[in-house]
Amino acid sequence: MTHCVLFDLDGTFADTALDLHVALNRLLSREGKPLIDFAAFRPSVSHGSRAMLKVGFGIEHDDPKFPPLQQQFLTLYQQNIADHTRLFSGMDTLIAELEKRTIAWGIVTNKPGYLTDPLMQRLGLDHRACAIVSGDTTDYAKPHPEPILHACRLANTDPAHTIYVGDAKRDIEAGRNAGTRTLIARFGYLSDQDNPAEWLADGEIDYPLDLLDWL
Repeated sequence: MTHCVLFDLDGTFADTALDLHVALNRLLSREGKPLIDFAAFRPSVSHGSRAMLKVGFGIEHDDPKFPPLQQQFLTLYQQNIADHTRLFSGMDTLIAELEKRTIAWGIVTNKPGYLTDPLMQRLGLDHRACAIVSGDTTDYAKPHPEPILHACRLANTDPAHTIYVGDAKRDIEAGRNAGTRTLIARFGYLSDQDNPAEWLADGEIDYPLDLLDWL
């Protein structure tokens, strides 16, 4: 029986890509670089600022230019963190149904807390989640299992009775290592290079409400 459902944030719970795309293009424009097309940018979002800046600037995180660009990018994003961000279609109905069934739900993301918390507040969901665990909440980030285990402790639930939903390989690895069941959000930010069949998840969902079949 499922007692708790935990979600990755970007690309699983909320569609944050457009606000991040706007921030990156503002930075590219500021630096005199060509703007990037949204379709080319979208698959990078679930892999964090390193991946997004690599797509935009073609640099790795060990490049001397990376730290200042990363800080500028995140500052621009923070200024407009929820202008276009919305829950994925059907997610609001899903969490309402979970609450109706007294199944706890929460967020486990690698996004830093100073971005996660205000975003959840802007979405009006910070007080409804049983746990909001960011990339810097514990000493580890996904794919380490500790963030998910910490969320389970906050929710007072056993990982064996928990489902973790994500759209990246590290999400599924983290869930499996924590002992939860895992589902791939096919509606998220997967790229043509991703091969979800190799991630060894328990299942895949094409729409948020498909999760109800797994409870």
